[in-house]
Amino acid sequence: MRVISIGPDPSLAYRPNLEKNEHKEKEEYRNFETGSLIDRVFSTYKLMHTNQTLDFVKHKHSEWTSCNHAQMGMMDAIMSLDQLVDESDPDVDFPNSFHAFQTAEGIRQAHPDKDWFQLVGLIHDVGKIMALWDEPQWAVVGDTFPVGCKHQNSIVFRDNTFLDNPDDKNPSYNTEYGIYEPNCGLNNVLMSWGHDEYLYRVMKFNNCSIPEEGLYMIRFHSFYPWHSHGDYMHLCNDKDLRTRPWVQEFNKFDLYTKTTDLPDVDKLKPYYQSLIDKYCPGILKW
Repeated sequence: MRVISIGPDPSLAYRPNLEKNEHKEKEEYRNFETGSLIDRVFSTYKLMHTNQTLDFVKHKHSEWTSCNHAQMGMMDAIMSLDQLVDESDPDVDFPNSFHAFQTAEGIRQAHPDKDWFQLVGLIHDVGKIMALWDEPQWAVVGDTFPVGCKHQNSIVFRDNTFLDNPDDKNPSYNTEYGIYEPNCGLNNVLMSWGHDEYLYRVMKFNNCSIPEEGLYMIRFHSFYPWHSHGDYMHLCNDKDLRTRPWVQEFNKFDLYTKTTDLPDVDKLKPYYQSLIDKYCPGILKW
């Protein structure tokens, strides 16, 4: 097994820092101002916000959306994430797959009648598998944002991490709408490249039958400026506005189910394999 350190993953380090027997209040999550990893997390976002340009995102679409990197079943993909070890994170010291099952089980408890929602909780971070194929972690993890238009103030570290991004100075890209039309719909907006968009593309490429609400959760769960801060509404169409509450509902489980009470993965696997067989069966192309 190849074990890869992909550096500090902001989505793990600050959602939240987990310590033994610690129960965090909701307002303590996503702290981007203090903490033992703040310098490393800032560096991650500095690289992301410097390099995630419109041209870069277009290149990544051409590189990844043909889904020709590997073939494997979904459960194998989920478990392969345990090869991604963040050696610089002293607080989250359990495998990535545990967060997948924690999220799914939280949703299962609150929404026992929505098996597709439970499956989305299980698979939502599987796009991070790109790191196994040498994609830099600033192009895999962390919050996402649209490229080709003005970077809104709700983006983390907005004030001091875009200084070297050429798009930020390009008058074609740095206006409120940039290259987009009003209310064009998020489906027509290019997002910074990461695990959200990649897994969404994998689901579509393999004709998986997860409902549209679930696909929105997969595609936009890291788009915090939109679902948590209400920015970029001028680009949204009616479908985006109708579906945003589903993304917000998902976010509660993605963010607040991380605890040190680890699930019995082997016991849970058969149930979730049945959901995989229902919605995204067989060998998938990645």
